[in-house]
Amino acid sequence: MSKGMPVGLVLSVCMAVAQLGISGDASGQGGKGLRVISDQMVGGFAFPESVAYDPRAKVLYMGQFGSELKPAEKDGKGRISKLSLDGKVLEDRFLPAHGETLHKPKGIWVRGERLWVTDIDAVWVFDLKSRKGRKLDLPGMGFANDPAVQGNALFISDNRNDLLYRVEPADFLNHEGTPQIAVVFAGKSINPNGLYPARDGSLLAVGFLSPKQARGIYSVSKSGDITTLAKEIGRLDGVYQMRDGSLLVTDWNSGSLSHWSPKTGMQTLASGFKGPADFCVIPDEKGLTVIVPDLVQSQLRFVRLAF
Repeated sequence: MSKGMPVGLVLSVCMAVAQLGISGDASGQGGKGLRVISDQMVGGFAFPESVAYDPRAKVLYMGQFGSELKPAEKDGKGRISKLSLDGKVLEDRFLPAHGETLHKPKGIWVRGERLWVTDIDAVWVFDLKSRKGRKLDLPGMGFANDPAVQGNALFISDNRNDLLYRVEPADFLNHEGTPQIAVVFAGKSINPNGLYPARDGSLLAVGFLSPKQARGIYSVSKSGDITTLAKEIGRLDGVYQMRDGSLLVTDWNSGSLSHWSPKTGMQTLASGFKGPADFCVIPDEKGLTVIVPDLVQSQLRFVRLAF
């Protein structure tokens, strides 16, 4: 997920509250109410799993699996598309270029002129101007899911193998030799999926395993110590920390985008998803726009939140 930067966004289509299953209020930033004021769907994609916001170019980058929902199949059909901020396709196959191949691009992270994306057992870094890319194979990685850059380190989750990896340097595009790859933790019954750098310097992780085995929200310190913030919520995919420390998360079990805080727990903001995956957030002075891929329904949902 890309960390959002302030920008205005006007949504031209607002869909009915009852149709999309919107909850009208939830605890928000600084104790203020967080309200859904619009919810727009854009369809016609090919199984999008992640979307990231580029504040420099003011565009979105969305990973698509291709013709089939087979997240572990190496079929060479994956791509990253460039979209406008209202979901229009500007370039269907923006990445990869130069004869390179993606299979099932999952989590995407953007910082500066770099884009990172996971792909089954590897992670790529691309230059957004030249489109030059470099692939890094990850030994022991079974289902590379979400990347997140914190300082000079790149963290990568593997929810199926219950692993968290660290790669240094994070920007290994022009790095001579092989970057350092280390296991932060393994076998902790976390099954990390979404990652996000927390304001206190730790790394936030949400867990995803199976419909009958719920996972929660966790904080991972720089030394690798794990603190459980919330237990057994569901199958959590994306995560984003707001200014007051509370979180936005997506959950496959409830098919929702929700707000979580230690005081209020989980409160649903928008429901009706079949596969709410790795989202991005665009904040501005009046609220947030949360762009959530529905992997199963091949859609993007633009959920506008006001404080």
